[in-house]
Amino acid sequence: MRISRTKVALGAIAVSLLGATMALGQDSPESLLPPGFDEPVAPAPSAPPRPRATPEPGAPGGLTLAPTTLGLPATPVPTPSPTPLDPAALALLAAQQAAEAQRYEMPAYARRSLSLVGAAGPAEGALGADAFRGVDGIYLEALMRSLRAPIASRWLSIALRRTLVSRVDTPARVNGADFAAERAWLLVRMGESVAARAVVQAVDTENYTPKLYQVAMQTALATGDPGQLCPLVEGGVAQAQERGWLVARGICKALAGEAAAPLLKALEKQGAARGVDMLLARKVAGMGARGRQAITIEWDGVDQLTAWRYGLATASGTDIPDTMLQTAGPQVQAWRALSPMLDVRQRIAPADYAVARGVLSNAALVDLYGAIDGEDDQSRAEYAIGRDLRTAYVAPTRAERVTALTGLWNEAKTPDARYARLILTARAAARLPVDTQEVDMDRLIASMLSAGLDRTALRWHSRVTAGSDGWAMLALADPDASRRYGAGEVNDYAPAGANVALKQKLFFAGMAGLGRMSPAEAQRGASSVEVAIGQENGWTRAIDRAARANQPGLVIVLAGIGMQTTDWRGVPPEVLYRVCNALRLVGLGGQARMIATEAIARL
Repeated sequence: MRISRTKVALGAIAVSLLGATMALGQDSPESLLPPGFDEPVAPAPSAPPRPRATPEPGAPGGLTLAPTTLGLPATPVPTPSPTPLDPAALALLAAQQAAEAQRYEMPAYARRSLSLVGAAGPAEGALGADAFRGVDGIYLEALMRSLRAPIASRWLSIALRRTLVSRVDTPARVNGADFAAERAWLLVRMGESVAARAVVQAVDTENYTPKLYQVAMQTALATGDPGQLCPLVEGGVAQAQERGWLVARGICKALAGEAAAPLLKALEKQGAARGVDMLLARKVAGMGARGRQAITIEWDGVDQLTAWRYGLATASGTDIPDTMLQTAGPQVQAWRALSPMLDVRQRIAPADYAVARGVLSNAALVDLYGAIDGEDDQSRAEYAIGRDLRTAYVAPTRAERVTALTGLWNEAKTPDARYARLILTARAAARLPVDTQEVDMDRLIASMLSAGLDRTALRWHSRVTAGSDGWAMLALADPDASRRYGAGEVNDYAPAGANVALKQKLFFAGMAGLGRMSPAEAQRGASSVEVAIGQENGWTRAIDRAARANQPGLVIVLAGIGMQTTDWRGVPPEVLYRVCNALRLVGLGGQARMIATEAIARL
C-alpha cells in the first residue's frame, strides 16, 4: 500500500521492546540494522585481557557488579616486503607517511585530549571533571552497559543524562573514545538522542575506535540525520567492518553531489542491503544534488522498525505507520519527541512519554503546545489542550484558571500522561496567588515540584492539610529544613487514593535518606512501617562505598541500576532510602529531594 500521512492520537504510543536489535549487556553496542544487513567482525583486542573479578552477590536485577574485559582495536603488525622497493615506490611511501603525520586539520592547541571527554561542564549544569575520581573504568563501563533503560524516576533520569554528557576525566584502564561510546550508547537507550550525539561528537574523528564508530551510527539514526556519518564514513568502512557503512558511503556520495546510483546498485547485488532498507537508502541519496529518482516506500511485509529504518525514514520525510512504530522500543518515542524533522503534531503524541522520562522539560512541552495553539486547525484534541493551557496562564479570573488546571489534570488517563500534565502546568500553577480557593492542593504542589519549583511550592505550606500528600511532598522538598522529624510525625502521613501502604513506606524512606530523621528515630520508623533500611547486598555496598569515596558520577549510575523499572510501584523503599542518602552525601541533595517528592506524586 502507499503510505499517506497518518493522524497521531494524543498520548504516549504503546510500544514493545526493540528485541535483539537493542540487546543489552553485550561487550559492545549491537548494531540496530535489520537481521543479515550487517555482520560485524569483532575487532581483536589491543590490550591483554584482564581477569574478571568475582561477581558480588545480591545486586538488583541479577547485575554482576564486576568489571568485564572489552575488546580494543588491534595495533597493525607490519610485514616484510617480499621484494626490494624501487625508488618511485619508496617516494610514494614517504609521501603517504608524511600525509599520515599531518592527518590533523586542526592546530595542536585545538585538538581534544582523550583524557577529558564530554560535551558539557559545570556551567551548563553538568558534573565536575573529577566526578568519577578513583573509579575503575572497566567496572564503570560494565555498569553502564548493563543498565536497562528507562528507569522509574524522571529526576534521576535527568541527573543521569547530566552525568553522561559531563566533561569528565577518563577513568583508569579504558580508552577515552570507548568510554564516550559507552556513555552515548546508554543515552541512546534512554531516548536521549541529542545528548548522545553531543557526546559522540566530543571526540576528534582521528581518535575514533570501532566501538565509537558503531555508536556514532546509532546516534545518527536516532536523530534522523545520516549526514552525521559523512565525515566518518571512510573510517567506519575501514574499522567498524559493518555493511551499513558501505551503504552510508553511497548515501554520502549522493549528498555531496556525486553519482551514487551505481554504487548502491552494486551493493544491493552483493547483498549489503535489500528491500525497504535499500529503498530508504536510495530515497535519502535522492535528496542530493544529482538525485533524479522518486522512491515510494511501502511497509507491507515489513515486520520490524529498526533504527536503520527509523533514521532513514525520518531523514527522508517518509511517514512511518503507527503499527510499525508499535514494534519499536520505547526510546523511539523520545527520539520522535526531540526530532525537528517531524511536524509539531507528530511530536506531540510521544511527548507525554518523553517529558515523564525527563527527556523533555516543562518549557519544551509548553512550547510544543504553544505551537499547536497557534495553528489554524482548531478541531484537534491537541488544540484544546493548548487552549486550556493558555487559559490556565492568562485567564482574567482565578476561578477560570483553576478550572482550566483541573480540567487538564482530570483529562489524562495513563500514568505517564497524568504526570506529564502536572509537568505541563507547573508554571501556570506557580502563578496562582496563595489565597486561591477551590484548588486541589495535592496536585497543585505536585505540579510545581515536578518542574523543581520547590521554594514557590513552599509558599503554600500554610494551606496544606497535615498528613496529606501535599504536606508530605513539602516536607521532603524543603531545601532549608533544619528540624528533625520523629517517627510518630512521619507515621502520621495518611495518603489518599491507592497504594497507601507503599506511599507511607516511600515517604519514610525519603525522609530517612534525606537526613530529616535522627538515626534512632529512623530505626524506630523502619520497624513500624517495615522498611529494612539496614539490609545489605552487592548493590547497597557498592553505592555506599561510592558515597563514602565522594564519587558523585558513580553514585548516580548505581542509583540508576537500583531503579531499573518503568513504574514507581516496582521501586523498593530500601532502594529509595539508599539513593537519597548517597546523593545527599556527595552533595546532590537537590536531586535527592526531587526524587523523593516524585515518588509521592506518581503513585
